[in-house]
Amino acid sequence: MQRPRNRNGEAGITLLELLVVMVIIALFATLVGTRLWRNVATAKATTAKAQIETFENAIEQFRLDVGRLPTQEEGLPSLRIRPPALDETKWKGPYLQKEIPQDPWGNPYAYRMPGQHGDYDVLSYGRDGREGGEGEDADVVSWK
Repeated sequence: MQRPRNRNGEAGITLLELLVVMVIIALFATLVGTRLWRNVATAKATTAKAQIETFENAIEQFRLDVGRLPTQEEGLPSLRIRPPALDETKWKGPYLQKEIPQDPWGNPYAYRMPGQHGDYDVLSYGRDGREGGEGEDADVVSWK
């Protein structure tokens, strides 16, 4: 089969061939996009778990220096800024090098003291920002 030629005598592609190529590219992009999207959700949960572990290390250092855990009212900010009620000689912070981040979904981390699963609990409520949930809405917690 000969290709159609334009006025200059050069062969070109047909509209049908162009549409077939575009459909193939769209299918490939859809396949790759869905796989990447799943990886993003997993990466967010992994990031939240790593940040919670960093908070746990800082809380334990706070406990060693001060002799107690941060209270519920002091919360995670006490790892960066000395609570006014604390003696300057005991608090040797800041215990975190950077500001306390939001979780990967843009919500604040929760700190409970006393904890329901240990001396204290640190958790992210996941994408939905509410306790419980499944998949990307599942909580990321310090006790698991």
